[in-house]
Amino acid sequence: MDRRGSGRLNAMLDRAAAWGQDHILRRVVRNSSYLFASNAISALMVILTSRLLGVSAFGALGAITVLVSNVNRLLSFRMSDVVVRYMGEYMERKEYDRAAALVKAAGVAEGITSLVAFGVLVLVAPLGAAFIIHDPSSTPLIVFYGISILGNITTETATGVLMVTNHYRSQALINLLQAVLVAVMIAAAFLSHAGLYMVLTAYLVGKMILGLGPIAVALYHMFKLFGSRWWRAPLDLLPPRRELVRFALSTNFSGTVNLIVRDSEVLWVSGIFNTTYAGYYKAALNIIQLVVMPINPFVSTTYPELNRAIVSRQWERLRSLIRRVTTIAAGWTGGAGLLLLLFGRQIIFTPWSFFGHPFLLFGRAFSPFKPAFLPAYPAMLVLLIGFGVANILFWNRSLCLAFGLPDYPLKVYFWGMVVKVALTLTIVRPFGPNGYIVEALLLSAFFVVTVGLTVWRGLKEIGRLSALEPAAPAGAVE
Repeated sequence: MDRRGSGRLNAMLDRAAAWGQDHILRRVVRNSSYLFASNAISALMVILTSRLLGVSAFGALGAITVLVSNVNRLLSFRMSDVVVRYMGEYMERKEYDRAAALVKAAGVAEGITSLVAFGVLVLVAPLGAAFIIHDPSSTPLIVFYGISILGNITTETATGVLMVTNHYRSQALINLLQAVLVAVMIAAAFLSHAGLYMVLTAYLVGKMILGLGPIAVALYHMFKLFGSRWWRAPLDLLPPRRELVRFALSTNFSGTVNLIVRDSEVLWVSGIFNTTYAGYYKAALNIIQLVVMPINPFVSTTYPELNRAIVSRQWERLRSLIRRVTTIAAGWTGGAGLLLLLFGRQIIFTPWSFFGHPFLLFGRAFSPFKPAFLPAYPAMLVLLIGFGVANILFWNRSLCLAFGLPDYPLKVYFWGMVVKVALTLTIVRPFGPNGYIVEALLLSAFFVVTVGLTVWRGLKEIGRLSALEPAAPAGAVE
């Protein structure tokens, strides 16, 4: 090897060593890995559940769970964001009474909104059964699964506490426990030829564990951190009420925008065309989720680290963390995307032998091969662009929240939503059979534009504040 090549190799080794010594990056990666295993099991369970129920009942299951989730999210104020933003700041400053008061207020507010959400669900359940599931007899099933809202009564607040205190391993164990238990229950349902009710019960048990588990663990750590009387912290220690309400409302509105633009895509396609095209689109989205899934845990684990670095004025540490997590996300997303681009048809739509029978990842199991879902492939490639950008720059909104700028991403997402919905209603149908691909293009464009603008604003704030405020010593952030 010549001197130039040797120098490049040494530079690469030095860079790798620097990454290994970055304790904040190690903490983010370690915490993300804790949350990944249960996500992988849950993704596999979706496929197994579809095999058990068949198309119609699986669709009813999806409609019930999504309806309940959307009603809850519509009234949710994403208290985990509020807790991370303010409790994280108070813990860095050792203002423990204020941190306790913040958690207390967040828990009470979330508990009230959860009760309201359950009441709203009971009222809208008959409408959902009649007009979405097209089966009025499914009303009791909707209310039954809606109990999960009560099981998650203060889960967002609890999750925020665990994020601030770096107890991701506890979250991961809870997630893994529920994933394994749900898998066992669904396997039992499969062996006993059970139907929708048994599967819905398994999903409900999983949601209850995911809801009550973090609450119990967070309460334990709150008593350990602040003592047995933490819940008596006076509420006059809270930030100005207008600031707190504005932050909470902005996170709620941001979730509502995502609900309309991102999480209702299959409904848009089904409403404009029919369930066949909705099936293509849903298959494309499910494939893309396999690319997004490994990076999703980084969103919740990176946010507290961004917040700590900003509170401690560690601007170079902040830039370093952003560069490195972006590199990790880009490496995975680029590799997985290239694999889908080159071999997607063969991996997803070619039959695999399973005990001598052809097996499809999407489509009917153990049946003669028919490439029924092949039209999902072009939509998948288009969606890969937008989801790829959002996956690589996953920290865009978290950075603005950590800077106390919740309104900026909200405005960007809102106007992006208005334009995207207007175009969906006006230009998708005229493209006829290719309209679902146009819808995928609109969603990708929404991600590229909104994520790009949010990243630009966050990086601009780093530059502005780093020029105005002196950086803290390099070892301040732990």
